[in-house]
Amino acid sequence: MESAGYAKLVRQYNLAVIPPWHESGITSGQASRAEAPDGRVKELFPAAYGPSDELGAQLEFALKYDGVNLLILARLFAAVAREDITSYIQSKPTGKYARRIWYLYELLTGVRLPIENLTQGNYVELLDPEDYYTSPGRAVPRQRIRDNLLGDRRFCPMIRRSSKLLQFEASNLGEKCRQLMKDYPLELLRRALSYLYSKESKSSFEIEHIKPTATRTERFVGLLQTAEKDDFFQKAALVDVQNQIVDERFRDRDYRATQNYVGESVSWHNERVHFVAPKPNDLASLMDGMFFSHERMNAQTIHPVVHAAVIAYGFVFMHPFEDANGRIHRFLIHNILSRRNFTPTGIMFPVSAVMLKKMEAYEASLEAFSRPIMPLVEYSLDDQGRMSVHNETADLYRYIDFTAQAEALFEFIRETIEVELVAELHFLVSYDNTRHAIQEIVDMPDRLIDLFIRCCLQNRGKLSNRKRDEFFAILNDQEVARMEDAVQRAYQSISDGD
Repeated sequence: MESAGYAKLVRQYNLAVIPPWHESGITSGQASRAEAPDGRVKELFPAAYGPSDELGAQLEFALKYDGVNLLILARLFAAVAREDITSYIQSKPTGKYARRIWYLYELLTGVRLPIENLTQGNYVELLDPEDYYTSPGRAVPRQRIRDNLLGDRRFCPMIRRSSKLLQFEASNLGEKCRQLMKDYPLELLRRALSYLYSKESKSSFEIEHIKPTATRTERFVGLLQTAEKDDFFQKAALVDVQNQIVDERFRDRDYRATQNYVGESVSWHNERVHFVAPKPNDLASLMDGMFFSHERMNAQTIHPVVHAAVIAYGFVFMHPFEDANGRIHRFLIHNILSRRNFTPTGIMFPVSAVMLKKMEAYEASLEAFSRPIMPLVEYSLDDQGRMSVHNETADLYRYIDFTAQAEALFEFIRETIEVELVAELHFLVSYDNTRHAIQEIVDMPDRLIDLFIRCCLQNRGKLSNRKRDEFFAILNDQEVARMEDAVQRAYQSISDGD
């Protein structure tokens, strides 16, 4: 077997890149295609498909069969002679792949090739909308290309229309949630929302192994309550959000000025680094590119969950602040889903609670990007744990494939709507029914009824002797037994619902 397309170009030019999701080869035997659980594909093509060894032929094959990989293209264009690219384009200036390569070369390098503008021919989509999430695009007369990317040279996310994402889109989760809400009275939804805000706040802190004070929890709840009102993905708003949710001594007035990373201490002076964030000097351009991409997705028909995945995960990969990046990342999910009308008005999905419950899947969604870039970052740590990055890394963060993160976020939201939200609402309905049943047995104050239910639920449906002596000594055995039975029936219903 002989490699072809990106796989061949990466080896031939010794490019330091994240391995492409689609790797091609040429075989003298039968064609085959193997897809790994993480979505990576290795495909063998018969000899008749094999391109020549020329740069242009391999590039054409890559775009045709491996897709558009901006990171590989950016590093390849920096490595090859400009004359070789020019010669290839001039050999077939009206070819659709040549025009795409021509446009991408000038976009990614900022260098204008010595080629005359095209004056005739149909416009060609830069990305195939059947294969990628795209914008409607803008016409570029020079190459007669329609640039339908979701970003620009500063930051340009790529999301493939994978079978998983197409299935999630077809499931219409937002409408499912709206129909679910119609089955419950408004007052119960209001009570549920109050609890869900608190649950989401505590879960977001707990993901980072933080036990917040009541004041910090209240501040984060207050922030979540504003998620559907304003667009927070702007620099000034992000700085303000960071200032609201951290200790005042660690508030940032701007992006961080030092190199940060995610790691753990395994022993004295031995740090295990899991992820290295962009260099401080690269942040301004990267974040401005993200703001532009956000505006482009805001104005188009990109699915809200895909939009939220790009911005929320993109933000945490940039890690622009010294502290609170993870909490802001999860807050941005709520902000975008609410602003894009995916979340029903007045409702909040406890997505962080699901992420906390499924930490392995959540960590995998982060590592789908962090793990492959780690071998590409050259860094050192001093005795105080301060990091220095020694090579150029900005393009690793500019051209991210967010397909895995979009798939993961869809799954978290599906679990949130179909399981977590349903369970919370069912619990409240069962709780109300139990309160009414207990009140029919003994007309106690609401405070004592709530206490009785909580004590039973903490002890598998039975009131402990200590709690009975302490709080309910006034009740007789028959009353306690009937009240316990009411709790147990509701508890069994909740367990069956789970």
